[in-house]
Amino acid sequence: MRRSLTITLHWLNLMLLLFVLGDGGATVWLSLVYAVSALVMCALALVFGLMNGPGPKLTGAVRALHPWLHRALYLLLAWGALALAAEALGHALPGPEARKLLLALLAASALHATFNLWRHTALGDGALRRITPRAVHQIL
Repeated sequence: MRRSLTITLHWLNLMLLLFVLGDGGATVWLSLVYAVSALVMCALALVFGLMNGPGPKLTGAVRALHPWLHRALYLLLAWGALALAAEALGHALPGPEARKLLLALLAASALHATFNLWRHTALGDGALRRITPRAVHQIL
């Protein structure tokens, strides 16, 4: 159940992030849907911890940094979601505006995706199988 929900939220958040950023001035309802989805994913990670560790094939500094970088992604996800929800409701948070936070999240997500593609192909550790629906596993 948790795995399925996390996978669903992972990909839903990516799609919603792209819609919110692509819309220019995202509608209030779309902003709030994204914020709720992102915060639910963060709440799952906060309550139950990170779903997957670094995997046995990661070594050295990369292995040590893996959980901390994952936590940083969740922090950026939550901060961006809260800022977007606040702006959608007419109350901007102190600090960077939501769009800048979401663009930073998109950039971090691109690095995250590249890293996991490298893990899956170069290390052969099945990193993509951990976060994709089972129906996709046959093509990975």
